[in-house]
Amino acid sequence: MEMKPSKTRMWIKALRLRTLPLAWAGIIAGSSVAAAEGKFRWDIFAGALLTASLFQILSNLANDYGDGIKGTDNEQRQGPLRALQSGLISPAEMKKAVLLTALLSLLSAVILLWMAFGNVNLMFAVYLILAGAAIWAAIKYTVGRSAYGYVGLGDLFVLLFFGFVAVAGSYFLYTHRWDTDIVLPSLAIGFMSMAVLNINNIRDRETDILSGKKTIPVLIGLHNAFAYHRALLSGTMLALLYFGIKHNWAPWKFMVLIPPLILFLQSYSLQKNNSAPAYNRMLKNTAMFTLLTALLFAAGNIF
Repeated sequence: MEMKPSKTRMWIKALRLRTLPLAWAGIIAGSSVAAAEGKFRWDIFAGALLTASLFQILSNLANDYGDGIKGTDNEQRQGPLRALQSGLISPAEMKKAVLLTALLSLLSAVILLWMAFGNVNLMFAVYLILAGAAIWAAIKYTVGRSAYGYVGLGDLFVLLFFGFVAVAGSYFLYTHRWDTDIVLPSLAIGFMSMAVLNINNIRDRETDILSGKKTIPVLIGLHNAFAYHRALLSGTMLALLYFGIKHNWAPWKFMVLIPPLILFLQSYSLQKNNSAPAYNRMLKNTAMFTLLTALLFAAGNIF
């Protein structure tokens, strides 16, 4: 019989620190475009990474709380044991952790904005609203009756916050200007982040159906969910390819296309071997390859 982890260990597991590379990918991508223009600053980079990490942890804790109190995380679920599901952490304790992390996220965002803009101006106010929206989105994914993750809108919010806010938003913190080319890496990182969520939702499809959670795989079916997954990875490669062509990249820089291509090919074998361990491996690979894609993209911009 498998022993339950200690309460301390369960709290650490609830943070889901392995998901942080996904939060970092957009910051790295956006910062590298700014660096190529000679606008990089280490203090903004560190502050953006910290803020993104706190937003990700907030999302993880809120997701554990929301799915836990709704009964979505139950013994039939194929993924790792969650905090509320384990019984070691109560809903009240998790709620307090969510509120504390939300406050820390907001504080980190305010400090970051002060470093980037130097005073309270229009753009400071706009970004502060975005920070509030990010906190709201992290919590409302699964929490409450109107949780948008339960009506198939999770992918859209991932594209917005992991793609455009992370990549284009971090780029603007350095440069204080908009460049239409930043849309391309924003789409690329956003699509790969959506692919991470899609694999998670494919794995949990059966239990989500029982609990009334209408994710994209639930709405369109398993076969179409894999087609959707490959469309996301194809979109990633096209966006990166177009960016490289527009910026006259040397041939070696197009190695950035390799991680999404590998994931694209792996999806065919995963569709045939749809076991929980295979889904979990693919989930981990997709998150790590998103970070690798961002690092290769950064190398292409900087060198």
